Amino acid sequence: MAGRNFLFVPGPTNVPDRILRAMHRAMEDHRSSDFPGLATSVLEDLRQIFKTISGQAFLFPSSGTGAWEASLTNTLSPADRVLASRFGMFSHLWIDMAQRLGLEVEVLDAEWGEGAPVERYREALAGDKGHKIKAVLVTHNETATGVTSDVAGVGRVLKELQHPALLMVDGVSSIASIDFRMDEWGVDLAVTGSQKGLMMPAGLGIVCASQKALSTYDQARLPRCYFDFGDMRKANATGYFPYTPSIPMLYGLREAIAMLLEEGLENVFARHHRLAEGTRQAVKAWGLELCARKPEWNSDTVSAIMVPAGINAAEVIDVAYRRYDLALGAGLARMAGRLFRIGHLGDLNELMLLGGVAGAEMAMRDVGMKVTPGSGVAAAQEYWRGTAKPLAKRDLPPRAPDAQPAAPSAKEKATAGAAR
Repeated sequence: MAGRNFLFVPGPTNVPDRILRAMHRAMEDHRSSDFPGLATSVLEDLRQIFKTISGQAFLFPSSGTGAWEASLTNTLSPADRVLASRFGMFSHLWIDMAQRLGLEVEVLDAEWGEGAPVERYREALAGDKGHKIKAVLVTHNETATGVTSDVAGVGRVLKELQHPALLMVDGVSSIASIDFRMDEWGVDLAVTGSQKGLMMPAGLGIVCASQKALSTYDQARLPRCYFDFGDMRKANATGYFPYTPSIPMLYGLREAIAMLLEEGLENVFARHHRLAEGTRQAVKAWGLELCARKPEWNSDTVSAIMVPAGINAAEVIDVAYRRYDLALGAGLARMAGRLFRIGHLGDLNELMLLGGVAGAEMAMRDVGMKVTPGSGVAAAQEYWRGTAKPLAKRDLPPRAPDAQPAAPSAKEKATAGAAR
């Protein structure tokens, strides 16, 4: 099919040409004396992305799932008690991993479409007088349902109760896209991946650990080898890795961090919010609803859009892909067939997103949904037009007065007369 595939899943996201160029390079020796200049700069600058002063970043050749595992195995021991909420596919999968690793997980189930239940966290932690709960797990942005949770609120609960549990946060689809403040919120382990807000291919699992989290390493007894903080800390201290890193990914990550810091993180967050709000205006114009049950839970990185009864959302996704070369996110687990997702994170602007909105609109009509042609596109356009920054007036030189036309010659008069 001619043209580019329109990628609007909530990860992997579009990789900017600037990052692709940075990654496109000959291989080099990862044991050379020059290599630490690359590795050390990346690890140090990641602190700014996580908004931490004292936290330490770790890079594992994996997806975010590997970073989940690293956060658990380097800080906990078999049968340790963990408190976690489940309100979507990815919060469920992190809980499943914890259970399979031999941890005792107290699960706070919430409806899919709701955020993490902060007050139920408070109740459970307040009742834990013996401080048997060693870690609290929160998914910041539940990609499956398009829901963002109040991580700061959970951090306040731990602080107010003076509970010593570690606060672990899945920020795979939020970090570098949605405001995240590791130190301010009291987060001890923050997890993300390279393929979302960092605008890179999948392949790096990233964990940022607080000094409190690192202090638990020596007492932790869960098995670990590949995802060992100790091995990483020892090698990273000299600017190297304990095993072969992906050099192109490191160059790409350095460029991604530079791009984010050049735009300014607050501007990045504002851009994502504005793009997301335009998408939400489109959904409203279509007469549809989001999976997120309250506006306070609306995600700025992915909109999960419910389809009417009698419509299979998987058909919308399939038609969009086969007919229009548009990739939309599928509904997962209990949401399969009930919704489709538009990812709006990473390297993205209004015109790019309008393509995704328009393609989704056409696919919905193709499967028989009663959507007014152009309604979503128009709603998004008007929102973005109304919220665009005013154009700066240019300092143009004063315009020269128009010259008076010369009087026509006799020949020109004759020619004009003949033409008439």
